[in-house]
Amino acid sequence: MNWKTEYRSIYYLGAPEPDDIELKVDETALLVIDVQNTYRERPDRDSLAAEDQAHYDLWTPFHRRFDEVLVPGTLDLLTRFRRAGIECLFARIASHTRNGRERSLSHCKPGWNDLLLPKDEWASGIVPELAPVGDEIVITKMTDSALTGSNLRLLLANMGIRNVVCCGVFTDQCVSSTVRSLADESFNVIVIEDCCAAGSNELHRKELEIINMIYCNVMSSAELKTMMRL
Repeated sequence: MNWKTEYRSIYYLGAPEPDDIELKVDETALLVIDVQNTYRERPDRDSLAAEDQAHYDLWTPFHRRFDEVLVPGTLDLLTRFRRAGIECLFARIASHTRNGRERSLSHCKPGWNDLLLPKDEWASGIVPELAPVGDEIVITKMTDSALTGSNLRLLLANMGIRNVVCCGVFTDQCVSSTVRSLADESFNVIVIEDCCAAGSNELHRKELEIINMIYCNVMSSAELKTMMRL
């Protein structure tokens, strides 16, 4: 994979390759988006009716990617960023109220996106492997975009951050919304493709093609580590 040529949509076919990127340590942050317990939790398949088992099976590739690729890859990035003294921040979906009355409309529509995750419950917590360390910042949001739904913009500005490396779930929802908001605020954004996941691999790849080169640069964690000498 070559980040300068991969994940191109029809808009960027034949476009010049982007320039090399220099990410200064004191102007860069890693943002881990919504890697929470609720997205890992699964029922016992054998306890489900046939229709529910079929739905369970549809989500199996996501859960495998979550546990076998996204979490260990993100942990490796966190370890390297921490060792280099680079800011690590976390965003999570969680409601401040028990009934979620302050949720955005997109998070209280009927169906899968009806997210009621009170902030002090286990389901809304960040998975243990990626738990924040020391005084690392965790922002709580009830919108898809971490920038829209919190004071993240102010925090980044106060810390002098200009470059944000993004990973998390879901590629086509909260990751994408956050990336677009960051780009609109003129942050330089990099999305780490193997540290993100969507409901299906098809949705994951398509969303990366949509956001790449206009809102961010998409690359692998290996390419980022080489580029930053981490």
